[in-house]
Amino acid sequence: MQNVNQFDVVELIVDLPPHALYAGMQGTVLDVHGDGEAYEVEFSDEQGRTLNFLALPAEQFMVVWRAQTRQWVPLAERIAALVLRLPEPVGAEVLDFARFLSTRTHQTSQVPMSSLAVAETAEVYRT
Repeated sequence: MQNVNQFDVVELIVDLPPHALYAGMQGTVLDVHGDGEAYEVEFSDEQGRTLNFLALPAEQFMVVWRAQTRQWVPLAERIAALVLRLPEPVGAEVLDFARFLSTRTHQTSQVPMSSLAVAETAEVYRT
């Protein structure tokens, strides 16, 4: 369960086509209903014009910026929040992919510069 407060910036994790809102769009929490049953979130365009304003349950978004601390939520926490919402087999796929990326990144950073091949000169390609 995520902690959501007034003026936090949230990011949709679901598409809401009837409201012209899609996963990845960000909005600001303007009000908290009850003990977090729903949150009034305003979505705006780049000019600050309101695109939509509606009550959402916490299951439809994740917090990406915390107003109280004035800090972005670390990427690792955002990834963990998404993975926790996935079915176990899908979460395992995400873990496998993250492991692959980690291994690939580690291997790439371990290659000494002297062992990299240098492209042949244009002379080789002249006929």
